Amino acid sequence: MDITKDLAARPRRTVRGQHLKSHESTASSHLAIAIDRSGTEVTVRLHGRIDVDSSPDIRDCFLAILSGEESVHAVTVDLSDVNHIEASGIATLVEALKIAGLRQIRFHLQGLHGSVLRLFEVTGLLPLFETIHGGKGVA
Repeated sequence: MDITKDLAARPRRTVRGQHLKSHESTASSHLAIAIDRSGTEVTVRLHGRIDVDSSPDIRDCFLAILSGEESVHAVTVDLSDVNHIEASGIATLVEALKIAGLRQIRFHLQGLHGSVLRLFEVTGLLPLFETIHGGKGVA
């Protein structure tokens, strides 16, 4: 499955020269998704609110990456610029973690902070995820 097709992307350049695919969701979801591929590693940067309206876009993005024809060994989800996450967003991340595990793909969260970090802690799901430092606050 082609990520570009799923995300209705407009290419941008990263510092390393890799193309970023960016997707602006509907006005009601207030979410932007950017994907950076470097070899077999993919970084998904989320910006805005993750809620019941934006979770399907994120799910489609992860399914395209995790079931794509291109080899992927690691996925990092950067939540540094996420200012709000609901249970539907957590469920989407857990689903992606399970799919990644079945395909032996490492799945990391980066940039957990504030209320986003607290929701992972309160639900008891934080230990399920591998976290890496980066972005705003604790990871």
